[in-house]
This record gives sequence, structure tokens and C-alpha cells, in this order.
Amino acid sequence: MKLKPISQQVVVITGASSGIGRATALSSAARGAKVVAGARDESGLESLVAQIKQQGGHAIQRVCDVADAKQVNELAQAAVDRYGRIDTWVNNAGVMLYATFEQTTVEEFRRIIDVNLMGQVYGCKAALPHLKREGGALICVSSVESKVSLPLQSAYAASKHAVVGFLDALRIELKGEGAPVSVTNILPASINTPLFSHARTKIGVKPQGAPPIYQPQIVADAIIYAAETPVRELIAGGAGKFIISAQKIAPALLDFALSKTGFDAQKTTEPKSENAPDNLFHPIAEGRVEGDMTPKARSVSTYTLMELHPWTTALVAAGVLGGAGLFWLSRRVRAS
Repeated sequence: MKLKPISQQVVVITGASSGIGRATALSSAARGAKVVAGARDESGLESLVAQIKQQGGHAIQRVCDVADAKQVNELAQAAVDRYGRIDTWVNNAGVMLYATFEQTTVEEFRRIIDVNLMGQVYGCKAALPHLKREGGALICVSSVESKVSLPLQSAYAASKHAVVGFLDALRIELKGEGAPVSVTNILPASINTPLFSHARTKIGVKPQGAPPIYQPQIVADAIIYAAETPVRELIAGGAGKFIISAQKIAPALLDFALSKTGFDAQKTTEPKSENAPDNLFHPIAEGRVEGDMTPKARSVSTYTLMELHPWTTALVAAGVLGGAGLFWLSRRVRAS
């Protein structure tokens, strides 16, 4: 399957007003893509589109709560009406709650499923008829928690695990019918976005991503790579690869470790009331890429760079091995 260069694409992004979605929109537009941005935060969308246009790019916006199928369909139609097609669709919108399962209400659990899972379902439903016509990429941003659950996030982990199951089945179905659509799951580790400051919390303090924390651009680069290169799965952040591997090798040991360290790792020392504003049911107007953990965040993930540049990695590895071989041979020649 061959995908267009990003410079020739129409890219639709949900959750585009801040964080990973905003970083992806800005990077896509900077590379020449026409961007269709959707999110609940109208002011964040307006500032995003204005920034793209100031930099010479092309973009339009539509207010869109992904938990509403009608609004998601309207976002897809806006892309087709303006640009004639959709080449890449990025399901990125998500919400989070920090609470034990017993503290989580049924309404809160359902809302997280509605946004994080059903929002992706609605996005795929809206995008597929358009992607199948000319070919394209369907990219879903889930989480490392689609494979490894953390304490205080039962609803979030459930929604992300479900995304993987549904995508795996969809991918097989599309392969079976020969549809020219690439389906990619992006699994970010802890990323420095406003997601954590926007999250509802019942843990008494402002939450944070479990360290180490990475900058959003690492995920945006992975998304753009998947828009141009058919790939099944990409992990953004080497810590994500480590914890997923640990889950496969020694799940009981990882459970024990997380039961001892997983709670405090997600807590800051800054008090935050359960009644503080959050974006679980209503948007928060704050259009920015980075969250509040910039001083701690890593701007580079060596592991993800290797995923996105496999040929370069192979050449470097071959060079290292070749150099080691020549060194060994020279030593043998001198010794003889």
C-alpha cells in the first residue's frame, strides 16, 4: 500500500485544539498538508487555524465533540466540502479521570468510554467511506495504557484497551476486502500535554503522567510517519516500550511494582479539589501544545527515533558491526 507524502494530503485531526492534536496539526501544515481541525474548544481551534495561516498553511476548523456521532460526521463532511477528499484521519481526542474504581461513578466511567472509545468508533465510521475511495491512513491515538493498566485509571485503561481490540478486528476486515486503508495504533507514553491539568481528579492533588515524560512533538512525528508509511503500531516514548515488554515477560511482577510505586508516580504535591474545573463533560479553553511538565519532559526518544528511521538504524548498526569486525580482523592480522 502506498500513501501520499504529507505535503499532498488532507489531514483531519480530532482533539486538535491542544496537546498532541495541536502539535500534529501544526507539524502537518508546516509540511504542506491541508488540515481540518476538530475539537470542543472553539477558541483553541481559532488560535490554531490562525497560527497555521500566519505561517502560510491551509486549515479549517469545526467544533466537534467526538462523543456525538453527528458532529463527527459533520467534521468529515466539512473536509470533503472544502478540500474534496480525506487522505488521513487522526482520532486523537480523549479525556481522563484520576480516581479509584470505587470512587468512579457510572456516569464518569460511561463518559470516558463515550469519548475515548466511541469517539474513535465514530471517527472511523465517518472517515472510512472517504479513505476507501482513494486510499489513505486511519490513525488512532490510544496509549501505552492500551496494553498496561495503571492504578487510578480504570475507566481510561478500559477505553484504551477496547480501542486496540476494535482496531485489530477492523484492520483484518479491511485487509480481507483489499481496501487501500492503512490502520495504525499510536501508543504514547506519558506526554507533556494539558491532558493532566484538564483531568478530573479525586486524589486530592493535581495529577501528572508517570515519569519519564516526553514532549508532544515525539507523538506528532510518529503520527506524521504513519500518515506516509503503512505501519501497524508505533510506541511514542521508550519508557512505553519498556513497560509493555515488562507486562509480557512478568505481568505479576509488574503488578506488584505498580501497586507499590504507581500511585505516587501519578501525583504532584500541588493540591487540587475534586470540584476544580475539568474537561470531562465540558471543554476548557486553553489552546497550547505543552502541559505543565515542560522542565521534566524529554524532547527526544531514542527508541521512537529508531522506529521512525529503521533504515538509518540498520545502517548505523551495520556500520558498528562492520567496524567491530574490521577491528577484530586487524588484531588477528597483527597477531599473526
